[in-house]
Amino acid sequence: MWSFLTSLTSPKRFFYLSDKAIPWLIIFFIPTFAYGLLGGLFLAPADYIQGEGFRIIYVHAPCAFLSLFIYGIMSAAAFFTIVLRLKMAPLVIRHSAPLGASFTLLALITGSLWGKPMWGAWWIWDARLTSELILLFLYSGIILLQSAMAQKKSADRTLAILILIGFIDIPIIHYSVYWWNTLHQGATLTLFTRPSIASSMLYPLLSMIVAFLIYYSIVLLIRMRYDMISLDANYHWLERNSL
Repeated sequence: MWSFLTSLTSPKRFFYLSDKAIPWLIIFFIPTFAYGLLGGLFLAPADYIQGEGFRIIYVHAPCAFLSLFIYGIMSAAAFFTIVLRLKMAPLVIRHSAPLGASFTLLALITGSLWGKPMWGAWWIWDARLTSELILLFLYSGIILLQSAMAQKKSADRTLAILILIGFIDIPIIHYSVYWWNTLHQGATLTLFTRPSIASSMLYPLLSMIVAFLIYYSIVLLIRMRYDMISLDANYHWLERNSL
């Protein structure tokens, strides 16, 4: 993690580290995604209440987790942009926002598909669902602001401030099922308590979450690299380190 943070101060160091990391990330992604997909669809038993319909959790839960995780990464990058003025931090924000918006949209869509047979409705104004929808609006606003603002330095700072203000929605999403009376179930996985699902269901879910995290990392690094190539094509070291 520290190596990644220090790489944000130097485009050349970032290119070197990302060039080494991407092949290994791809190698780890393939088996984790394959096991998560096969385990979730075929190896895990049907839920005793929800039946086969629960299997959408293997897409919904990773997407929901990534929607929050990516915003957390963007908030950290926003802090580094304002306080430490790291050169690469705005690139993390720029290329994470579309990915975060995509995962948030997928979380809402799969949640609706899951909610219809469970709740009898495609959508309800549940606290968790509403706060997740607000997160999608935040991502969309960040993307639109990126496109609208021409002055790069002022845009980076304005975006960073907006992201840090919007971070208040992240704990609201996480704790909404505990603060308010909602239909949405509580967290399946928590840090300090025993998982509430059987290991045959748990391990494929964990594998899918890891696979989605790796996928985000791969796409983010590739997009950042090619953005740098388009902006800094005159750097002589790009020829040796570009994919």
